Amino acid sequence: MNWGIFEGLLSGVNKYSTAFGRIWLSLVFIFRVLVYLVTAERVWSDDHKDFDCNTRQPGCSNVCFDEFFPVSHVRLWALQLILVTCPSLLVVMHVAYREAREKRHREAAGEDGGRLYLDPGKKRGGLWWTYICSLVFKASVDAVFLYVFHSLYPRYTLPPVVKCHATPCTNVVDCFISKPSEKNIFTLFMVATAAICILLNLVELAYLVGKRCRECLAARRARATCTGYHQHCTSSSYKQDDLLSGDLIFLGSDTHPPLLLDRPRDHVKKTLL
Repeated sequence: MNWGIFEGLLSGVNKYSTAFGRIWLSLVFIFRVLVYLVTAERVWSDDHKDFDCNTRQPGCSNVCFDEFFPVSHVRLWALQLILVTCPSLLVVMHVAYREAREKRHREAAGEDGGRLYLDPGKKRGGLWWTYICSLVFKASVDAVFLYVFHSLYPRYTLPPVVKCHATPCTNVVDCFISKPSEKNIFTLFMVATAAICILLNLVELAYLVGKRCRECLAARRARATCTGYHQHCTSSSYKQDDLLSGDLIFLGSDTHPPLLLDRPRDHVKKTLL
């Protein structure tokens, strides 16, 4: 599998991510993808060849190996990394869609026709929701895979000897796993990095939601002040109102016109994508 393709695609996520998102992306590639490519595949490459059982019954070793290793560690990790990185690609695709839409609008309306997005890469409107959903999905995927690993391999460790009694084995046989200590070290390392990634996703989610809540409260206070004194909102009020409603686009000019209290929608257009 060529993980360089994912690295090239996800490198563009950095400019749309917060500091927590950049740390998460670095952690994924340095401590998960690189460890998977450099060491994990090699450590588990001999898991079937060196899985020995104290019997010469034909087919017994294969059946016991399949019973104890229903799914390979490396294949589960590969699937986990693919599912975890896909939501970040959706964020990049959403930004590309907004940029293409902005370009078509400029070609059709000209430079004096206003703008659809003040900043296509800014997490406002639909892009904010896409980013939030990607964080929830990434944390959920890592949590589900941690549960699957714990269900298949209790405490995420492999015993050096396993007991097997499955057809066509004639009796209970002892089977020996190749390099169990080394495999346990890398398994615990991958589990720990996945747990840290979940924590980073939750912290980033709390940060974005808390920031939006503070912006909403500030915008409401600004609106209440403007309504109480019957005067035009200041420039800071315009900024907070933009943060509350998403991307507010002022048509015909890049500057913000006065916001009329009775008919504010005559000067703005709200875009959710």
